[in-house]
Amino acid sequence: MAPPLIELRRLTKVYQEGERSHTVLREVDLTIQAGEFVVLLGRSGSGKSTLLNLISGIDMPTSGEVVVYPGSDEPGPLSLARLSEQQRTLFRRQHIGFVFQFFNLLPTLSIQENILLPLELNGWDAARAEQASLTMLDRVGLADRADDFTDRLSGGEQQRVAIARALVHEPLLILADEPTGNLDIETGRTVLELLDRLTRQAGKTLLMVTHSQEVIGMADRIFSIQDGHLLERPAGESP
Repeated sequence: MAPPLIELRRLTKVYQEGERSHTVLREVDLTIQAGEFVVLLGRSGSGKSTLLNLISGIDMPTSGEVVVYPGSDEPGPLSLARLSEQQRTLFRRQHIGFVFQFFNLLPTLSIQENILLPLELNGWDAARAEQASLTMLDRVGLADRADDFTDRLSGGEQQRVAIARALVHEPLLILADEPTGNLDIETGRTVLELLDRLTRQAGKTLLMVTHSQEVIGMADRIFSIQDGHLLERPAGESP
């Protein structure tokens, strides 16, 4: 049996607030297989975004570890806690694509330049990067807007650019943090369907933090965080 893509082993995160400590995650265990669409639910402040930050290596656990199995790109599994900060940055740059609630596009760059950015950071050849960016623009329905700047786009269009940017460098894992939280219901549904379709077509793994009811029927697995513990619920079950 193939190893999972991501394995969380007794992952615990405690924040110190003055003289008090606040435990956000308590000995969380989880395996995510390549190609899965996993949804993480929970009230605000429950630790959902913290978990994404730990999986991406932005933050470090108090105890436990995040293990990633990159496959042929690396000689073996990677424990993020054993990497230096620079190594974790390079890991994120190469292996992870991010989709945020507020898009996080650079307003001084054109739409295509925003999509080219992760390719340039990863050292892609210019011609290959150019073709990849144009292909992704076409897949998100913005092929005719390559030279526009982001302030000329609607919220839904900006999120489509963000999805293209997250996928263009062919990462192992897409992390989406409330990707429809800044959109109306209908636009959010369209964006979710696009993100689901493109990640599945590319055979990528998607981990999404969301409050959206629309995503429940799309996900392969659904988890919620309660009192620091990760609980799995049947797919398709309403929260």
